[in-house]
Amino acid sequence: MTKRIIALGLFCTLIAGQLVPLARGSEQRVTPLVRAVQSSKASVVNIHSEKTSFVGEAVFDSGRGRKVNGMGTGIVIDPRGYIVTNHHVVNGVDSLRVTLDDGSTYGARVVSYDRSQDLAIIKIQASRTLTVMPIGTSSDLMLGETVFAVGNAFGYEHTVTSGIVSALSRDVEVNEKQSYQNLIQTDASINPGNSGGPLLNLDGDVVGINVAIRAGAQRIGFAIPIDDARRVIAKLLSIEQLDSTIHGVIATDVKSATQQILVVNDAQPDSPAAKAGLAKGDIIVQAGKVRIHDGADFERALLGRSPGEVVDVKVRRGDETEIFKLTLDQISGSRRVSKTTTVKPVNLTWSLLGIELESATAAQLNEVGPRYRGGMRVSRIQSGGPGALNGIQIGDILVGLHIWETLNQDNVSYVLNHDELRSFSPLKFYLVRSGETLYGHIKLR
Repeated sequence: MTKRIIALGLFCTLIAGQLVPLARGSEQRVTPLVRAVQSSKASVVNIHSEKTSFVGEAVFDSGRGRKVNGMGTGIVIDPRGYIVTNHHVVNGVDSLRVTLDDGSTYGARVVSYDRSQDLAIIKIQASRTLTVMPIGTSSDLMLGETVFAVGNAFGYEHTVTSGIVSALSRDVEVNEKQSYQNLIQTDASINPGNSGGPLLNLDGDVVGINVAIRAGAQRIGFAIPIDDARRVIAKLLSIEQLDSTIHGVIATDVKSATQQILVVNDAQPDSPAAKAGLAKGDIIVQAGKVRIHDGADFERALLGRSPGEVVDVKVRRGDETEIFKLTLDQISGSRRVSKTTTVKPVNLTWSLLGIELESATAAQLNEVGPRYRGGMRVSRIQSGGPGALNGIQIGDILVGLHIWETLNQDNVSYVLNHDELRSFSPLKFYLVRSGETLYGHIKLR
């Protein structure tokens, strides 16, 4: 007699005393949902975090405090390892670990974030080129349309849940500090750990980024529309903020069921875009080797390039296609870091932190080790200042402030001029002394 048994998660048949795998199912089993999951899963990552919960105020800590583990999900948006997730997934963490679909694991660092929009960019140094998630549009979503979520639900990696679009344009207040506008409501199960992961349609394209659940309810989850998210992602990948370079293109994303394009509104006077000849009405099709669908694509196409580097920008102008030579330009930190007031990094560092920083030599950076990409050396301490009161010493290598690395003065200036600096206080700092990583918290003046 032949009977069916389950062994190691596979359906098998016992024939003549041997286990023989059953034949694969019929084509009817390979539904549009199955195909969409298969096409998108390689671009979903699982995020595990660790943060320290302190009781009272710690002047200096080297391992004290209660460790708290967290989880979330991310979406690969660039093959070099740039990943988008929710800000609340990475907020205040000490360390981040990302697991890819193939099981490989990497440490991650926070690149930038927008607290109000609850989005953040993190980066890993993967050993291979990553698969970028296909980006759809939320402009043509239909009530009742089938969607599915992939995420790290309760720590169960790459969990797939499906449902429909239950409602559009929901405004949701989570707490006194966080509210959302224009969310997608879905009955696809969204659980703790799904935050930052994709909501996808049956084409396998992202239409939203999962962000919240309704506590106490069943199958009521919410996602940020991808068109809204991509505009924020463009700002988070801004080469002006991350590389201190500038392109000068002022453009608008135009998205519908039939097109996803980036239309030039203007070129800043005397900017690389103006010098290259880009003009109002141009549609940017490609930059370098990257196909351009929106501003986020354009920023990532230019990200990581040096001042003076020339990039071929393919443009559709009327019925013609032209290629323009865009030469990136350097931009000073003072021009980019503050919307209202410009303060030189050294003076602000002295007035807020009570320390002065200088570039570290190669020999001094040797003690930092491979864990960090670099840092700034503390060269002077203000007597009785915040730095001195929190144990910082001359010769320490400052490697991070809050969630950002401090490789140069521009990095430090970015943190200290940040619009949300008050919410960072007490400001967490990381430094290396004699090969040991130390961290503490400074109450800002």
